Amino acid sequence: QVQLVESGGGLVQAGGSLRLSCAASGRIFSINVMAWYRQGPGKEREVVASIPSDGSTNYADSVKDRFTISRDNAKNTAYLQMNNLQPEDTAVYYCNAEVISAGFGRSKRSYWGQGTQVTVSS
Repeated sequence: QVQLVESGGGLVQAGGSLRLSCAASGRIFSINVMAWYRQGPGKEREVVASIPSDGSTNYADSVKDRFTISRDNAKNTAYLQMNNLQPEDTAVYYCNAEVISAGFGRSKRSYWGQGTQVTVSS
């Protein structure tokens, strides 16, 4: 089993910053892609940013130049640095990881964290 635990959410004023963390633990051989998604009030879940194991990054147009995704492979942890936050960034942010499990078989499976609330006041 693999667990993803997010932290770092909270309430911030417009223009402020937050840093989210996502720590993966359990029977992990390796992690392919780590990504951050968000789901705002009354909206569908959308991908915010992703980072494969090679360190390349991809961003949604709405967060380019404001958010930065990174990862520490040794710690199985991904981060999302969010700057110049705006009220429209208010959402529950979820971490997702595509994990290759340790042990016989090396199965591949996608895992989700429980989510962390980010609220941006105007």
